[in-house]
Amino acid sequence: MTVLIKGGTVVNADRSFRADVLCDDGVITAIGENLTAPSGAQTIDAGGQYVMPGGIDPHTHMQLPFMGTVASEDFESGTSAGLAGGTTTIIDFVIPAPQQNIMEAYRQWREWAEKSVSDYTFHVAITWWDDSVYEDMGTLVRDHGVNSFKHFMAYKNAIMCDDETLINSFTRARELGAIATVHAENGDLVFRLQKEVFEKGITGPEGHPLSRPPEVEGEAANRAIRIAEVLNVPLYVVHNSCKQSLQAITRARNEGQRVYGEVLAGHLLVDDSVYNDKDFEVAAAHVMSPPFRDKSHQEALWHGLQSGNLQTTATDHCCFCADQKAAGKDDFRLIPNGTGGVENRMEVLWHHGVSTGRLTMNEFVKVTSTNAAQIFNIYPRKGSISVGADADIVVWDPEASKTISAKTHMQKVDYNIFEGMTVTGCASHTLSQAKVVYANGNLTVERGAGRYVERPAFASYYDAVQKRAQNAQPIAIDRS
Repeated sequence: MTVLIKGGTVVNADRSFRADVLCDDGVITAIGENLTAPSGAQTIDAGGQYVMPGGIDPHTHMQLPFMGTVASEDFESGTSAGLAGGTTTIIDFVIPAPQQNIMEAYRQWREWAEKSVSDYTFHVAITWWDDSVYEDMGTLVRDHGVNSFKHFMAYKNAIMCDDETLINSFTRARELGAIATVHAENGDLVFRLQKEVFEKGITGPEGHPLSRPPEVEGEAANRAIRIAEVLNVPLYVVHNSCKQSLQAITRARNEGQRVYGEVLAGHLLVDDSVYNDKDFEVAAAHVMSPPFRDKSHQEALWHGLQSGNLQTTATDHCCFCADQKAAGKDDFRLIPNGTGGVENRMEVLWHHGVSTGRLTMNEFVKVTSTNAAQIFNIYPRKGSISVGADADIVVWDPEASKTISAKTHMQKVDYNIFEGMTVTGCASHTLSQAKVVYANGNLTVERGAGRYVERPAFASYYDAVQKRAQNAQPIAIDRS
C-alpha cells in the first residue's frame, strides 16, 4: 500500500516543518514539499493538521490473568482501540506466575498476542529466582529481542519481588545489557495497611488509597533506585503517581544516575475523590495501583513531565468490567486492580497538555512516542517521522472535538475513567505499517497484522560501564 500524506505539518520531537510524507511497503520513503503520489496511491489531505509519529504506550496489560480473573481487553480489541486514539505500538508485559518457567510464560503471551492488529513488544517480569531464571533472561535478550525486565515490589504472596530477587535480576540485566523496570510500592507495608484498614471496618473502595499512601510508593522507588545505583544498572520506574517517587527520581537524576520515570494519563488528570463515590461500581472502576492521588500530586507530576524528570506517558491499560470488580464488593482487597485508557491517552494529553501550554507540540511527541522509543531502543524505527522509519503515523486534527464516554469508546470495558471529558485535538487518521487503519471515526483493521518488535540490548553502554570498572584503581588504606 502506497499512501501520500499531503499538506500537513510534520511534528517530531526535535522540530516541526511543513512537508508531504510518502509511505510505501510499511515504511516512510520520502519527506518533502510538493511530493507527487504514484499511480494508485491513496492520498490523505492533512491541510491544517499535524503529522506525528504514532503513539507508543509503554505500559499495557492485555488479556492479563490477575486476581482470580482475566482482563476483559484482549490483544486484538486493545490494539484496535489504541489505533483509534493514535497509538500504534504497545509494550505489554509477560508476567510469569511464581515458580513458572519464564520461557513458558513468554511463549504463552506471544501466542495470545498473535491476534494484535498493531505492533507490540514485551517487558518480561521476574517474579522469582533460581538458576533457570538467570539462563532464561539470557535467552530472552539474545534470541527474542527482550531488553527490559519488570519487577513488582508490591502484591505480597503473589508476584512480589524481595530485595534478593531484585539484586539478582538487576545484576543479570546489567550483564546482558538490559534495563530494569520496577512497580514501586512497598508490598509488606501495603499488606499490613490493608489488614489494618479492613479491620477498622473500612471495606469499600475508599479503603484502597488508605492502604497505599504515597509514602509506600516513595520508599520503594528510592530503594529500587539505590539498589540500581550500587549495581550500576539503568532503571525505569513505572506509573509514578506521587511527589515522593518523583522526588526520588529527580534526586537520582540530579546526581547523574540513569533513571527514567513514567506517568499515567490517569494520574495526571483523575484525583482520589473518585473512591468516595456512593456508587460502588463507579468507585471500584477506579481501583488501580498505585491509586489516584489528591490534586497536589497531579500538579507535581505535570511539573515532572515539563521538566523532563518524567520522560514517558502510559496508561497501565488493564480492564476489568463491573461484574469482575464486584468480587470485592465486601472487601476492597479483592477488587481487581486496573483501569483503561489506551484509546484516550493522546487525546487527553493534547487537550490538557498542549492546549493549556503545559507542553509544546514537540514535547507532546517526546512524551507520547519518541522518549519511549529511545529508552527501549527501537528509535528511529519507531518514534520518528523520518525516511526509513516504520510508517506508523497519526494525522492529528487540533480542531476536532469529542466527548469521551464508555458508550462510544472502542475499548472493551464498561467504564471510562475520563467519562464525560470533552477534548479538543484528536486523530483524524492513523497509519500502521503504511496502511490507513483509522480514518475519521472508521476503523479498518486486520486480525494478526501486528508484528512482534524485537528490541536490541544496550551493549555499548554496558561495555563502557564494564571498561570503566576494570580501569578503576583500588583504594589504598594505610593501616599503620
